[in-house]
Amino acid sequence: MKRVGLLLFVTLPVVTTAVAYLFVSGHPDGDAPIGASSSQSRQEVKAVAEGAGGGAEDDAMPPGLAEPAKKELAGRIVASAVHSTLDWRATYGSVKDIGDGQGYTAGIVGFCTGTHDLLTLVERYTEEHPGNGLARYLPALRAVDGTDSHEGLDPGFAAAWRAEARGEAFREAQEAERDRVYFDPAVRLAKLDGLGTLGQFVYYDAMVYHGPDTTANGFYGLRERALAEADTPAEGGTEERYLDIFLDVHRAAIEAKGRDGDTSRVDSALRTFLEDGNLDLDTPLRWRVYGQAYRL
Repeated sequence: MKRVGLLLFVTLPVVTTAVAYLFVSGHPDGDAPIGASSSQSRQEVKAVAEGAGGGAEDDAMPPGLAEPAKKELAGRIVASAVHSTLDWRATYGSVKDIGDGQGYTAGIVGFCTGTHDLLTLVERYTEEHPGNGLARYLPALRAVDGTDSHEGLDPGFAAAWRAEARGEAFREAQEAERDRVYFDPAVRLAKLDGLGTLGQFVYYDAMVYHGPDTTANGFYGLRERALAEADTPAEGGTEERYLDIFLDVHRAAIEAKGRDGDTSRVDSALRTFLEDGNLDLDTPLRWRVYGQAYRL
């Protein structure tokens, strides 16, 4: 769910820090970070997060949020913010225009017709399944990309999405695209920044909401803004301090987009977990989003 909007921030220099993240073999938990940092552009950091030119270090890292039970937990918490449900598997076929200027919002993380990620999903799915029921909408999806227009999509697109989502292949395609674009880069970069499971989830939530962009308004721009105020744990800072600053930036970015102004996904979900000292994102968890209470 790539949420591009106008942020009223002073743009910082396009320079940030990425950390080569290794592990001390003698550490009892195998997760003590060491390494040297180097200045990199947002685009370079994005490439690192997406696994370009590396990947061996992933095998040395504890699974964190990628551990199956934690990943399931992440899916349920995100679903509470995106779809007002804990049953994320019930949202493959969800498709509606929520009036946020991004066109149709659909699927498990809210892919949008106006923000390129839905188009990319359908293009990649069509490469593998050329006869699918959404392929005929590709010209229209390309035409409306970057807008809130439904031109060429109505009246059949929503029904076609729901029909396609009944099939296992399209469900698998949604999960693969979620992981490729949002989950895997967020978790990888959070680990490189020395963050534990909660921090990895905070990055994932912010990437889903703000989009995996290198603009000042996208995830990488917001991370850069947080780095200007606090060191990551991999740089010698404390996890609590860095996450506190990052959540401030995340919250301010939501407010600046000026839509419904609801920042509860930060105020009464992410920050609640942080204030509880739950850096491992262990259950039981209690939180509220858009006025609705949840418990796991």
